[in-house]
Amino acid sequence: MNEYDLLVDRLQGRGVDVEQVVRRLKAQCIETPSWGYADSGTRFGVFPQAGAAVTIFEKLEDAAQVHRYTGIAPLVATHVLWDMADDPQAVRRHAESLGVRIGSVNPNCFQDREYWMGSITNRDPKVREKAVRHMWDSIALGEALGSTVLSLWFADGTDYPGQGDFRQRKRWAQECLRAVYDRMPASMRMLVEYKPFEPGFYHTDIADWGMACTFAKHCGDRALVLVDLGHHLHGANIEHIIAFLIDEGMLGGFHFNNRKYADDDLMVGSINPYELFLIYTELAKAEQAPGASLDVAYMVDQAFNTKKKIPGMIQTIEMIQGTYARALIVDWNAVDVAQAAGDVARAEAAYLEAFQTDVRPLLRRVRAEMGAAEQPLAAYLASGYQEKIERERGIRQGAGGLGQ
Repeated sequence: MNEYDLLVDRLQGRGVDVEQVVRRLKAQCIETPSWGYADSGTRFGVFPQAGAAVTIFEKLEDAAQVHRYTGIAPLVATHVLWDMADDPQAVRRHAESLGVRIGSVNPNCFQDREYWMGSITNRDPKVREKAVRHMWDSIALGEALGSTVLSLWFADGTDYPGQGDFRQRKRWAQECLRAVYDRMPASMRMLVEYKPFEPGFYHTDIADWGMACTFAKHCGDRALVLVDLGHHLHGANIEHIIAFLIDEGMLGGFHFNNRKYADDDLMVGSINPYELFLIYTELAKAEQAPGASLDVAYMVDQAFNTKKKIPGMIQTIEMIQGTYARALIVDWNAVDVAQAAGDVARAEAAYLEAFQTDVRPLLRRVRAEMGAAEQPLAAYLASGYQEKIERERGIRQGAGGLGQ
């Protein structure tokens, strides 16, 4: 027997429907961010790289490379202000010609000077109106680009006690979000992101999943919560949050990344791969439930300050794909039996058995059947594309993105 047959035999012995696992892996769809292909940095500065994309057209070309070698990254998120183009239809056509398409549209309500005291929570109604109009424009842009997701994150918050009135700011935010929601077409969903701190160090207006959920429910049934894995305080049980939001029908999407200290925007699974696995077990379990209708946008949001952009993104997709595969092979019958018997050790052992399984033979088979590279990163590095863009583009200013 070869590696693949040995793995299949082992999984079938545990009652795993391997064909169903394969179908789900082939249907997996991850969105990569346009800004992930551009220069990025920290509050201390931008770190330019040779070959980093500057225009939206270059970002789409780089994203197409990731999809070409992985087979499961056909969507590209756009960030309004960083990805503006005179002709949105030209952007859409260029994406489609490359075999990708536009995913979420992300308004920018945090970079303009007027927003330094807040955007949708600013005391000045003219500033709040500016933010709302920008989001309305983003909706129109999304329609032109074929997007069905409006992804919202706000830097609104305060640094000191007494700087603002919590309840008044909440009402202003609620009013603005509802005005944006009412402008969306029926085909579009609003995803509301949250963050406990930064840039506001005393309070953030949408500080946790409960607040995001409340704001979304005040808008309507097409407003949901977006979970950024780096936007949690240390010790937060993210998989519990995910399970709760799934059960409430309020989980709309993810921004995949990882953090060691705060919102580090490191590669997903690079610091705590077991946490990512536990998050995916909740998703996989919900997907496989009778009558399940889980509709979640899986999006990457990372800053490759030291890794090269495209190789780092391919590694990311491979990490997500492998983690999903391991979550799909959990022996849920064994978990149910152990839980019913109060056998904590056996219940945990069923999770660990899946987490510790080498699923690479399965992934190679899935990729080959999809026409992707069996070993995506190695295939990309051997293609010559990285050397080509580094030679032709060099280091340039104005790539846009984080830290600028």
